[in-house]
Amino acid sequence: MKTIKVLKAALLIAAVLFNGAAFAYSSEGETEEICKKPKFMNFSLPVYKMPEKTEVAPESELTFIISPWSDPKTLKLTAKNQNLPFNVESTSSFHRVKAKLPAAFNGSFVRINASVKAVLGCDDQMGWLVKVAEK
Repeated sequence: MKTIKVLKAALLIAAVLFNGAAFAYSSEGETEEICKKPKFMNFSLPVYKMPEKTEVAPESELTFIISPWSDPKTLKLTAKNQNLPFNVESTSSFHRVKAKLPAAFNGSFVRINASVKAVLGCDDQMGWLVKVAEK
């Protein structure tokens, strides 16, 4: 009689332990990589806003930094819906983007738009409004 009770208790403990291990197992087997969106930082020109109405010099050079997990080959930079030529200097910590405002934008408002994809595929975009002074 005692052996039956001990056997039942042992079976109960074994069943509980087995079920706990089964619940801990994940059928996915692989972890899904999460894509971090690219970040835009340190835009060098003053952004136009009221009431300051700050203007930038004609044909100004602009720079900004994008996060290191961005793919600089996918970077698109436009101003007034026109492609803006740029250079990228890459380090292990960031990608620095440099461009120059064309002379055609002198005396006008310019919306500068940048978009880039991250290495893992997600993307982000950023824009800045500047007022270019008359030459």
